[in-house]
Amino acid sequence: MTQPKRITSEQARIWLTQADAPTIVDVRTPAEFAAEHLAGSVNIPLDLVQQHAEQIARAATGEVLLVCRTDNRATQAADLLAPNLGERIHVLVGGISSWAERGGEVTQGNGRTWAMDRQVRATAGALALTGVLASTVVPKAKWLAGGIGAGLLYSGASGTCAMASALAKAPWNTRGTPSLAQATAALASKGA
Repeated sequence: MTQPKRITSEQARIWLTQADAPTIVDVRTPAEFAAEHLAGSVNIPLDLVQQHAEQIARAATGEVLLVCRTDNRATQAADLLAPNLGERIHVLVGGISSWAERGGEVTQGNGRTWAMDRQVRATAGALALTGVLASTVVPKAKWLAGGIGAGLLYSGASGTCAMASALAKAPWNTRGTPSLAQATAALASKGA
């Protein structure tokens, strides 16, 4: 059965019960994955996909459904994997957030790490506040707050986020990152 490239939660729920069900690949950080994920999914962080898209695509033996918190990182991963996976790559529209809102089951983990969007908001807020407070002593510090505002504006307009990319490399987000060999083995075993 041919599936659309962008899959709604309702379509995915039906497809996952069928014989041709896709392998679910979660492209969030290992910490976010540990906090919550779809049952049976494989964690291959976006950073790993960015570095090794061709090898990861070769390990996929069937259809692949990419997920993240909203669908932004899954869409980025799909763009990287599409040259090698073609029509076999799909993105869960709205990500795990949409899945859960529509009654889909989510496996809960330790819940210690915040979702990336929450980490970005907290970091941006802290930096902007620091810039404003510091500007009472060092007037030019106000430009820190202005720079954060400009970065957030660019992020919203472009659909990319440099702060999220930087935070994804933080120790609390990278702990447990699979090696390329682990990721491809997990992906290959799902298709077997």
